[in-house]
Amino acid sequence: MSSVQDKGIPATDTSGHQATDLKLEVVVIPVSDPDRARAFYTRLGWRLDADVVTGDDFRVLQLTPPGSPCSIIFGTGVTSAAPGSAQGLHLIVSDVEGARDALVSHGARVSEVFHDAGGVFHHAGTAARVSGPDPERRSYGSFASFEDPDGNGWLLQEITTRLPGRIDSAATSFASASDLSSALQRAEAAHGEHEKRIGRADPDWPDWYAEYMVREQAGDELPS
Repeated sequence: MSSVQDKGIPATDTSGHQATDLKLEVVVIPVSDPDRARAFYTRLGWRLDADVVTGDDFRVLQLTPPGSPCSIIFGTGVTSAAPGSAQGLHLIVSDVEGARDALVSHGARVSEVFHDAGGVFHHAGTAARVSGPDPERRSYGSFASFEDPDGNGWLLQEITTRLPGRIDSAATSFASASDLSSALQRAEAAHGEHEKRIGRADPDWPDWYAEYMVREQAGDELPS
């Protein structure tokens, strides 16, 4: 239920041939004041990749969220959309509460963590929001929202385990040290249960951790 296509698996067209990779790398958002938007996003810790001016009517700014392969572009003369009309922009995190706290510490006004009453993705706007993370802490089910100064709408979505087939198990990667740390903590907890089941210490725990982390990210059945 991720808002973006997981990477790593070649697409196939209807004729059975491998399709050309189409990698989403830039989203253009409409803002009324590029300098105000730049200050907001850099304050959140987003990397400034470019700020190019070619005249009074054209300016391009590109920024990238920490750990993201996709960037945003805004500026002057880059879109005809109304400022603030971009909605439903999703930032995927492994710990929604920790990510929310980090954004708040950088001055963003972020909603409380919520899940949807229907338990599947979330409704538009604030409809059907239920306070707190998903009761079972299921992957894809916990959110928090915030806006930039123009009202462009962002959501944090917590994903810890991918659905099967969403990512290539041969291309396991972690976007940041915090993502890797979270994965190690989950592997440690699962391995503790594994040692209880076998009734002894497992000397091959590094191999078990590695297998668990690769399978978890790929959405495969976890080791027992």
